[in-house]
Amino acid sequence: MNVLVTGGAGFLGINLIRYLLSKGITEITSLDVAEFDYPEKSKIHAVRGDIRDIGTVEKVMRRQNIVIHTAAALPLYHKDDIFSTDVQGTRNLLDSAQKENIQRFIHISSTAVYGIPDHHPLREYDKLDGVGHYGKAKIMAEEVCQEYRRTGMCVPIIRPKSFIGPERLGVFALLYDWAKDGRGFPMIGNGKNRYQLLDVEDLCESIYLCMTLDKKKVNDTFNIGAKEFTTMREDYQAVLDDAGFGKEISAFPAWPLITALRILEFLHLSPLYKWVYETAHKDSFVAIDKAEDVLGYKPKFSNKDALLRNYHWYLENLANFEKTSGISHRVPWKQGILRFFKIFF
Repeated sequence: MNVLVTGGAGFLGINLIRYLLSKGITEITSLDVAEFDYPEKSKIHAVRGDIRDIGTVEKVMRRQNIVIHTAAALPLYHKDDIFSTDVQGTRNLLDSAQKENIQRFIHISSTAVYGIPDHHPLREYDKLDGVGHYGKAKIMAEEVCQEYRRTGMCVPIIRPKSFIGPERLGVFALLYDWAKDGRGFPMIGNGKNRYQLLDVEDLCESIYLCMTLDKKKVNDTFNIGAKEFTTMREDYQAVLDDAGFGKEISAFPAWPLITALRILEFLHLSPLYKWVYETAHKDSFVAIDKAEDVLGYKPKFSNKDALLRNYHWYLENLANFEKTSGISHRVPWKQGILRFFKIFF
């Protein structure tokens, strides 16, 4: 089994590669614009390249059996990069995969395709309405996948909830940074909403199931998320409790805070973007019974389990990234003016 992982140097990519290695799969190729700088580099074939470059894609696609497409330009990227990577890049990969008679092309989408819904739980057949450039691009990428599925290709689509675990920083680094420094943490709204998360190991299991089960079963679209989760306030409080300073989540009225965050985003003073601050006070959870029934998906981690596992990894590896920042999930986001407000908690 020769497996190509696009975005292999990213947060999901490296966790997936480690998972596949643990399953005895050794013929793995990573394709990513970023350098693959992990200890596993000697165990795989790492190619540095862009999925928007057709020549690179065609070269790396040769001799592959399965493609797992995790590469994406994230919401903080420029609009042009989001659409050219997430939509045209996906088309480049599928076109090349079809020419090479790839057995399966597993596309990692996002529950961002549902936008800000008016009901829960969300199911795979619900209306798609992406928020922002990222959400819209993810919908368009799924449409490309379905186009190739209709030609006879096996193209499973996975829609994961926000997933966390080892190597995940990004927006969650704000919570972890404040917790380790003995601070409380502000929450948009009263925190009584239910916001489902996902541990990256459970996501990797769902991908593996799509790799190994019968093609007729997996050639479909699946929501993936934690099975056990409570309110957002209770789940996030678990991190502050684990930090041991006796601090608590502080609730703030949603709309005044959202208005302030809109202004701060416009002025480039905050890393939080529309999808984060306009959904944080709302329910957000998907039904996973289709994945359970069809794939036999059995998530191991609750929201609290996933948050704490990620937090402990953050503490253990703090020295490796405390002087770095950026806009990917693998580095802490620049807190901007939010760091100033930290002193009040």
